[in-house]
Amino acid sequence: MTVLKLMGPWPVLVIAGLLEVTWAVGLKASDGFKRPVASSVTVIAMIGSLYLLALALRELPVSTGYAVWTGIGALGTAVVGMAFLGEPRSALRVASILLIVAGIIGLRVATGARG
Repeated sequence: MTVLKLMGPWPVLVIAGLLEVTWAVGLKASDGFKRPVASSVTVIAMIGSLYLLALALRELPVSTGYAVWTGIGALGTAVVGMAFLGEPRSALRVASILLIVAGIIGLRVATGARG
């Protein structure tokens, strides 16, 4: 049984998005691929993220799947940056993150039972 059949496309897409966060943060941690462990984690997360995105897109519209995947990546990376990397936490940044969340929820609702 495949992971897609076991979990369904939405959980697979969420995991793909979380792996996108991992590799985006990993790019920073790898210091331009100068650090072998961080670089390895980054590349593995990239491959896993793209693989799971491809699986989810078997059942989800590409416009929805890709937008949600990038939204999760942007949202998660921004939150990690603010929480752990000392990036600014302005009201405008937080409001913008909330708009990304609203967009992800809206796409999920709009997709309905198809996904």
